[in-house]
Amino acid sequence: QVQLVESGGGLVQAGESLKLSCVASGTIFSLNAMGWYRQAPGKQRELVATITSGGKEYYSDSVKGRFSISRDNAKNTVFLQIHTVKSDDAAIYYCLAGVSDRFFLDDDSRWGQGTQVTVSS
Repeated sequence: QVQLVESGGGLVQAGESLKLSCVASGTIFSLNAMGWYRQAPGKQRELVATITSGGKEYYSDSVKGRFSISRDNAKNTVFLQIHTVKSDDAAIYYCLAGVSDRFFLDDDSRWGQGTQVTVSS
């Protein structure tokens, strides 16, 4: 069974940087794509960034140029670096484990519990 544990969220000022981590267990991490999603209050969960097993990155338009996704297969960890936080980035950030390079959003077992990012201006 896949287990994902996110960390790194908290209170941050607009303009600062923040790095989120997600540690995976129960899966062959290096073979799976990983993704970050976020959900702000009153909004639907939205895709932030993904990284394939081969390291190819994808970003939503809303974060392109400000966020970086990376992975450390030796540590079974995927990271999300927010280089310049904006107020709109306030949300719960969730980690999602793919199956190979596909994502199954309806599979609750492949989501983490989330880490809260709060932005002060």
